[in-house]
Amino acid sequence: MTTPSSEQDGLVRVLARGDVLALAFGAMIGWGWIVLTGTAIQSAGSLGAIIAFIIGGLAIVLVGLTYAELAAAMPKVGGEHVYSYRALGHLPSFLCTWAIILGYLSVVAFEAVALPTVIEHLAPNYAVGHLWTIAGWEVKATWVAVGVGGSLAMMVINYFGVTTAALLQKVVTGLILLVGVMFVTGSLFEGETINMMPLFTQADTGVVAGIVAVLVMVPFLFVGFDVIPQAAEEINLPYNAIGKVLMMSVILAVVWYALIILATSLALDSTELAASSLSVPDAMGSLFNAAWASNLMVMAGIAGIITSWNAFYIGGSRAIYALAKAGMLPATFAKLHPRYRTPTNAIFMMGFLSCLAPFFGRPALVWIVNAGGLGIVIAYLFVAISFMVLRVREPDMPRPFKVSNGKLCGTLAVILSFGMACLYLPGSPAALSGAEWTIFAGWAALGIVLYIHALRTYGRDYSDRHMKMDL
Repeated sequence: MTTPSSEQDGLVRVLARGDVLALAFGAMIGWGWIVLTGTAIQSAGSLGAIIAFIIGGLAIVLVGLTYAELAAAMPKVGGEHVYSYRALGHLPSFLCTWAIILGYLSVVAFEAVALPTVIEHLAPNYAVGHLWTIAGWEVKATWVAVGVGGSLAMMVINYFGVTTAALLQKVVTGLILLVGVMFVTGSLFEGETINMMPLFTQADTGVVAGIVAVLVMVPFLFVGFDVIPQAAEEINLPYNAIGKVLMMSVILAVVWYALIILATSLALDSTELAASSLSVPDAMGSLFNAAWASNLMVMAGIAGIITSWNAFYIGGSRAIYALAKAGMLPATFAKLHPRYRTPTNAIFMMGFLSCLAPFFGRPALVWIVNAGGLGIVIAYLFVAISFMVLRVREPDMPRPFKVSNGKLCGTLAVILSFGMACLYLPGSPAALSGAEWTIFAGWAALGIVLYIHALRTYGRDYSDRHMKMDL
């Protein structure tokens, strides 16, 4: 019988500090900031949206600290998979990793729909060839072709090795930062503070409900720093530096989102925001009073699609590979390319699901994104609990990056992760819809089937032996 570990000799450590920082930061600032900034401002008001992102960002920073300590202590592929296994055991480890994979796939699917959507801004009316209608959205052949083409391109880039993917990530992230600096600087000189009114929403739902509505976006928009632990076996840095780079990426992302909201609210008033479909490019065009500026921001948005897409191909494929290598998924997903040392079949799985996404149209992808957001915060909760358990059970475990006031940090991370998860439950202002719960339940059912099949094939003993050897 072929075992998961018999197909490969291991990943290679090739990622330098700049590669890792670009990987995580680029993952967190994908396309969402282009399309969702206006929605956030309208939901909570300009200051309310900034406050929501700071609150959510603080929660992510606390969760990120637990990740940073664990990633430096256990720099193994799979990240959450390794931490939760050591702290909580076999089944919790699978549930945690399967949940984060849903989050990664939701982002990959989102980008496959975001690309053809943003192309419409540059080439209006290019979408032709009606295929079908889903949730009121007419799916067009050329629109689907752009999304599928982008998915295949990202799959090929990742197939040829993490070094190629990392180079792309650094170049494109640099472009985003350059345009972002232009945007924020322009808003400070040309923007009007009167445009920021109202500072908080005045709707019947109230200020708190508006801030909560924006808080629900935070897990989806900040997911990405956890790609660092997923690729830990490919990072060529001292172990304590892994934790430091992870935290730097999270802090940079919090600052980025707050500044983008500020700049957009200075550039566009509430009426202009309501009429805008792409608020950030429209704000850029308004500040510089030129169509080229708006198109430049759209190009930065496309760059964000590429960085996020690329990072989650890396993170998702490594998480799938880690589960398969441990005998928790079929062994085929543990296969590494003999030359490029990439988990080829896991990458192909990500590519296949990404290619499917455009066929369902834009509205259906909102369901996937929201269901994926729940998967992300569940994984965060597992990691925070694992952090606390290991602090108590293994106080002498070597921790190259050790968090000060660890018990307080871990407790807050658990509480805030649990609180974010509750935002998705029935009764919350941002509860998941029936369709979104169906997607989440379907993903859980698929995971259970694959998990049971893998255990029957390889046995629990094989999986435990493999994990203990890694630890």
